[in-house]
This record gives sequence, structure tokens and C-alpha cells, in this order.
Amino acid sequence: MTLQFPIQEIPNYLPRKEADSIPFSTSQLPSVLQLFSIPEDSPEANAMSGTLDQCEAEPINGETKTCATSLESMLEFVGTILGSEVKYNILTTSYPKTPSDSLQKYTILEISEDINAPKWVACHPQPYPYAVYYCHFISTGTKVFKVSLGSENGNKIEALGVCHLDTSEWSPDHIIFKQLGIKPGKAPVCHFFPVTHLMWVPQTSQATN
Repeated sequence: MTLQFPIQEIPNYLPRKEADSIPFSTSQLPSVLQLFSIPEDSPEANAMSGTLDQCEAEPINGETKTCATSLESMLEFVGTILGSEVKYNILTTSYPKTPSDSLQKYTILEISEDINAPKWVACHPQPYPYAVYYCHFISTGTKVFKVSLGSENGNKIEALGVCHLDTSEWSPDHIIFKQLGIKPGKAPVCHFFPVTHLMWVPQTSQATN
């Protein structure tokens, strides 16, 4: 498979009290840009606008979502989905020994047994001056597994793989359908988690890091 696993730099978390004091909405974006001394027409400002658009968009059918602007708010959301008394494992894709943004040919070396995670929370870092994660759970059927990959330049990566088995209720405008050239519900949609993206699962799911 031809893949890439770029390393996305994640800014520092802000304490919840500080993060909550900063407006987080498209309507307040100009004041946030001013606060962080970011020019309005800069690539950084455009990326921040895209983050806010995604955070403010309606969830797809079966999805529960939030944009966590602090570690505390992320943990709170995880608790609402998985249960506040549950112990969690955090799954992710391992860092490649030689980071590269370029596409490379990878060979599948091994696929784990399915990780039993009937409920999970995926958190995806978003471009912003401080750490912001798009966290969500999709209630339709999902398979979670680990895949050992070896690249042509000698990299070995333990990648987190996810398959969404039923996409029939997803919006036909979802970007993944445009990328794959398929329609909702016609086939499972599978993808690897990029490096630094996280999946929280209950410890009782027998998952391992």
C-alpha cells in the first residue's frame, strides 16, 4: 500500500480555566487572531477558520462529537461516552523511526485480532495556536485493529486501523466519499490513524497500546 505518516506538531495544552476564557467560535475569530498576533489572511488564520468550521458543523447521523480545548475537557468527554468510572487504554499509531512526509510503499506484515471496543472515542488534533482535539464516537458498527507495516526505506510502523462497517446514514457530502468515489452504505470505509491521533477504549476491551 502507498501511504504516508507525517508527524503533526501539537501545540501545548492550555489549562482549562485559561482555554475556557478564550472565545472559540467563528464569530469571535478576529479577536482570537488579535490575541495571538496572527494576521487575518495568513495560512495560520485560514487553518484556524477550518478548525472552527469543523467543530461547529452538525454531527453526522450516529455521531457524538466535541472539540476539546483542554485535556480536562477531553477527559470529561471520554467519560461521558465510556463511563466516568472506567479505566481506559489509549491506542495510536507508532512514530516511524525515520519521519517522512513523502508517500512510501508499505507492506502489511501482520494484522492483529479485532480489538473488542464496542465503544470508543477518537480524538484528532486540529490546527490552532493551542491544543484542540476533534473528539467523537460513531455508534454504527466499527472494527478496530493493529497493523504492522514495513516500508521500502526500512521503517516499521504499528498502525491503528479502523473500519466503519455501516456508512448508510452518513452525509453523502462527507469528504471520505469524495476521496474514495463511493456512495454512503455501498462498502465499509477503512483507514489508518495518523501519528498523534488518539483512540480511547475501555481497558476491559483487552486492547493494548
